[in-house]
This record gives sequence, C-alpha cells and structure tokens, in this order.
Amino acid sequence: MEASTTSDGRSAIEADTIGEALDLTAERFGERTAFKARDGSLELTWTEARARIDAIAGGLRQLDIGPGDCVALMFGNRPEFHICDLAAVTVGATPFSIYQTYAPGQIEYVCSDSAARVGMVEQAYLANFLEARKNLPDLEHLIVIDGGAPEGTISLAELEAMDPSFDGRAARAEIKPDDILTLIYTSGTTGPPKGVQLSHRNMFSLVKGVKEVVHMPEGLSVISWLPSAHIAERGAHHYLPLVFGGTVHCCDDGRKIMEYLPEVRPEWFFAVPRIWEKLKAGLETTIAAQEGEAREKAEGALRAAIQKVRLEQAGEPVPEELAATVAAADAAMFVHLRKQLGLDRALTVNVGAAPTPVEVLEFFHAIGIELAELWGMSETSGVATCNRPGEVKIGTVGPVIPGMEIKLAEDGEVLVRGGSIMVGYRNLPEKTAETIDADGWLLTGDIGEIDEDGFLRIVDRKKEPIINAAGKNMSPANIEAAIKTASPLIGQACAIGDARSYNTALIVLDPDFAPAWAAKQGIEVGSLEGLATQESVIAAVQAGIDEANDKLARVEQIKKFTIVKGDWAPGGDELTPTMKLKRKPIGEKYEAEIESMYSK
Repeated sequence: MEASTTSDGRSAIEADTIGEALDLTAERFGERTAFKARDGSLELTWTEARARIDAIAGGLRQLDIGPGDCVALMFGNRPEFHICDLAAVTVGATPFSIYQTYAPGQIEYVCSDSAARVGMVEQAYLANFLEARKNLPDLEHLIVIDGGAPEGTISLAELEAMDPSFDGRAARAEIKPDDILTLIYTSGTTGPPKGVQLSHRNMFSLVKGVKEVVHMPEGLSVISWLPSAHIAERGAHHYLPLVFGGTVHCCDDGRKIMEYLPEVRPEWFFAVPRIWEKLKAGLETTIAAQEGEAREKAEGALRAAIQKVRLEQAGEPVPEELAATVAAADAAMFVHLRKQLGLDRALTVNVGAAPTPVEVLEFFHAIGIELAELWGMSETSGVATCNRPGEVKIGTVGPVIPGMEIKLAEDGEVLVRGGSIMVGYRNLPEKTAETIDADGWLLTGDIGEIDEDGFLRIVDRKKEPIINAAGKNMSPANIEAAIKTASPLIGQACAIGDARSYNTALIVLDPDFAPAWAAKQGIEVGSLEGLATQESVIAAVQAGIDEANDKLARVEQIKKFTIVKGDWAPGGDELTPTMKLKRKPIGEKYEAEIESMYSK
C-alpha cells in the first residue's frame, strides 16, 4: 500500500497534520481527480481543489475565523463539502457536520454547544438553518454554497473572492498535531448528542493503523455517500483518500448508492449492514426469477459456494470436487454478479456500525466478495478492530488495529486504548472522565468476547439487553438481525421483551422491496401503510418470523409481531441519522401496539 509522496520522497502518511497531508498530496497527484459530483456539475483535480480550499480559507480569515473557532457545515454529499471542510482546517478552525435530517432545534443545539461562529449550508437546508439562527447570537456569518445568497448571508463565490493573496500553505504549516481537527456529534441514542473532539494526531494514528490492514492502493476510488456528520464517512471518504491521493465520487442521494456502485466500481467500499442485506436480497431475487433448470443450477452453485465458505471458516479441508464446482460457478456466474454489483474491482469491502447477520457475510464470501466486519465508534476515530483481507473470521469484527490495545472488563465490556482515542467530549469533562479512565482505557459500552487469536466478537450493547421475566439475558440486536435476514419484506425490526414473559417485535416493511413484491402478488395497494394490513403481507412476514425463530433459542423466539404502518426514516422518531434504533422513544411511541401484543 502506498501513500502520496513528494519529489523529496516524503509520504503523506508521514505528515503530522491533515493540512500538511493536503499539500503533500496536491504536489504528488496534482492532475488526478480529487472530487467529482455524480451529475458532472463539478470535478476538481487535487491542484484545483487546493486552490479553491485556499480561496475559501482566505475568505474565512477575512471573517476573522481562526484557531479555536468552530465552523458548522450542513451539506449533502458534494465536492463543496470536502473543500469547505479543509478550508476551515487550513485557518486552524474546527469544522463539524450537521445531519441533513436535523430540525431547527437540533441545528441550534449543536451550533450552540460548539459555539460555532460560521455556518456553511446548501440551499436545500437553508430554511431550517435560518430558523435555528434566530436563537444563535454567536453565529456571526452564514455562507450559502449554491444558488443565490439571501440578505444577511454570504455566497461561496463572494467568500472565495475576499482575499486572493492568502497563503494557504503557510497557514497550514501553523497547525499542530494536537489541534482539534473536527467534532463528531454522537447520534444521540442515550441522550443529547455529545461532541467528540478528534485531533490531527488521533486521525493520523487511525490512518496509519488502517494502512496496515486494508488494501488501499495509490489513487483509489471511493464513493462518498454516508452522512458527512458520521465518523465512518469522514474517515473512509474524506481523510483516507486525501492521504492516499484517491478520487472521491460524490453520491448526492445515499438511497441511490446501489445504482451508483456499477458506475464507479470502487477499489474500496464501506456500507452499513442494511445495504448489504438489500444487495443480497436483490441478487437472490434475480436468481429466483430464472426459470427451471437455470434457476436450479444457480441455486445449487450458491449452496456449494456457501458450503465451501463454511468449511474454510471451520478450518476443514475442502473436497476437490466441491472446489472445482465452485471455481466453475465463479467463472460462469459469480464474476458476473460481482460486476453487476459494481464490486468487481474492489480490493477490500467492509461493513460496520451495527451487527451483520452471518448469512449475509457467508453469501458475499460465496460469490467472491470477501466482506469483512470492522468495529469502532466516533470516540475511536472510527475504527478499533478490523478483519484483514485473506484472514476474515465470519462472526467477528477482527483483531485490534495496529496502534491500539484491547481488553475486556470483568463484566465483559470492551475497553480500548491507543493513539486514535478522542481528546474528549466538548464541554463535558465529567462525561469524558466517565468514558476514559485514568489509565487511558475507553469504556465502549459494548459487551464482547475475544478468542484465542485475538478476534473480537460483539455480543451486545451493555445498556440494551433484554432481560425477560425469568431473568434470562438476550441480545435484541442478534434477534433483530435474524428477523431482517429471514425476509426481504422486513426493513426494520425492534425486538421487545424486557421484563416480559415472551418476546414480541415491531416490524417495518422494506420501502423498496415490499411494494414491488405486492405488485407481483397482484396487490393493488402500493403504500406501506396500506400493505401493513394486507393478510397476504402479514402471512409472508409471519413466514419470515418462523424462519428466524428456527435459528433462535426458544427463549429468544418472537411469539407475536405488529407491522407498523409507514416507514422509519433515519433521523426520525425511531432511528438515529445512522439508522440505529432509538429504543426508548420507540417504546413510548408504540406503547399501545406493544401492550396489545401482551394483553391478548
């Protein structure tokens, strides 16, 4: 793996700050595309990107923005995010991103907590930001990056023209490794969002650790498609490509990532489990749609490949006949499936942010895509453990990355320590002290197991287990993963059962698959609300629940379920912007539905 180097042999991986890495990369890869919008509206080489970064930074300096100041960014996935973020870094300020789903009150909260002096926003989110600004007296400037700038705001073009003589390189040379690089606001599953402060030193510790375990070639292509407020997006599709001189393809609508993949064919791809579940369901639907002998042959090939994966994972020999069958299937079928997905050039593919069902991992390994789980959190700069290419243990999130240590507390809580552990929570010294002990160990809140080879398996969140009326502890995440894997009709599942005599579940239909499935069944109702009450839909979901129950222990099985009318959107009442369940709000909102499953 290589990182960008200058003519004197220095590599960007050797930089002390992200600002220094930007200059090293621009010198080495000046004419290579750095950032590209999907619609072609903007494409910048590294030379062009650095010039615009310097122009924006000059404008920020004219607004008296510098070290210690915060700059709030509220963009979709577009090239302007990357150059505006790095412009704030250039003047020594701390940029942070706001989830696009945030309402005015939520925008107000993070801007107030960070003491942001400048907001940078695109037109799509301007109305909410203007509403929030009414209660933010310290937010002195609002820059609109596209279209016209209303009265009281500044356009990006105006900002870039403020100081054409600004010396960006000299400004970046003033940045210190322990300066705060960015804030990552937590998604708020357990209370108000907390601002995780990450330094340049933290991020470079992470980059160097990841460099040792992930195939990341010079000039790699990645797709920016997750919310930029999420640490996974920030690390995977912003800082890492910068250090390795890559090209970032910006997907402005994350819901279209599956159709954008074949256009880009990235060398590295990271996605949350739900995307991999949808990709799997799509391929299985394609196979099932074949007729007669062709379908039987394809299904047989897939079964053989999964059998081979399971033998390899168990450390058992693969019979020559089985190996030959799978090799033939790969040449005749799987290679085309990889190309259909857009992952035929991928050297490394990763999944994280939530538990991934084993069946999903086995499926992709079977078709020649070595899907590898990783694990981390904002407080670890994104990644703490990762399965290595060629050494993946399905069902684990891999060993700790270089530069990090890991151990388990007496109650099984995972503790990690190392260079990528956050500086602390902004304005919350007591919370920081509760989370990082006197010896530097971060208390992650996850319960885990570490095997003899050092591979970590996450069991559950410490604060989220179901403890039934008989005192039995269960993992709701594992139950939910089994349910979602059992049927493509099921988009979300929330297991209920704490202090109850049996488990139930709230089910949300998949907004993409369910209407298409219904149409094929001759059901004219197209809305999720209408489908939730259709007997044939309920029966199909029941079949999925039955299949999931076959894989669960008796005490874990779902006895009753309710299909929720409508969808659960990221950033809404039920899901965080990163699609994690808000269990307490769900319990409160659906109290009547839950109680009805226990009263009948």
